[in-house]
Amino acid sequence: MIKLKLIILGDIIIALDDLQDPGNLGTILRTVDSIGLTQILVSKGTADCFNPKVVRSTMGAIFRVKIIECEDLVATLKDIKKHHFKIMVTSLQTDKSIYDTDYKKKVIVVGNEANGVEQKIQEISDEKVKIPMLGKTESLNASVATGIVLYEYVRQKIKSH
Repeated sequence: MIKLKLIILGDIIIALDDLQDPGNLGTILRTVDSIGLTQILVSKGTADCFNPKVVRSTMGAIFRVKIIECEDLVATLKDIKKHHFKIMVTSLQTDKSIYDTDYKKKVIVVGNEANGVEQKIQEISDEKVKIPMLGKTESLNASVATGIVLYEYVRQKIKSH
């Protein structure tokens, strides 16, 4: 993976914490591209972004979104906080909904499919949110959940204009 530098810009930054499934990674890259973001952070333990399944599922987004691999995601997130960004994690251990937050100056951290966001990142987070669900399912696929969160950001952005 090519080492790239993060450029702190825009309202939100997406960070992936050890996402394992190449299909999820590719779908998230495609979704990130669909809302106009041009970069994404990935932890060192995240699936290889050049895996053929990732490349196929991005539908070309891999050529438009800069993928920045973080040697130490926790340290990177702490550094981003110095630029007045808040760290938001998805978690089942909260009552706060994705609809009850403002998406300005946020790093949205999406966790590993099996384990969620690692404890060290949860500890430095400023906010924990979850997607409200009416059925019996407790959690969603990582790429589906990311899409729902990102399109709440889009809804808020459109509403404010």
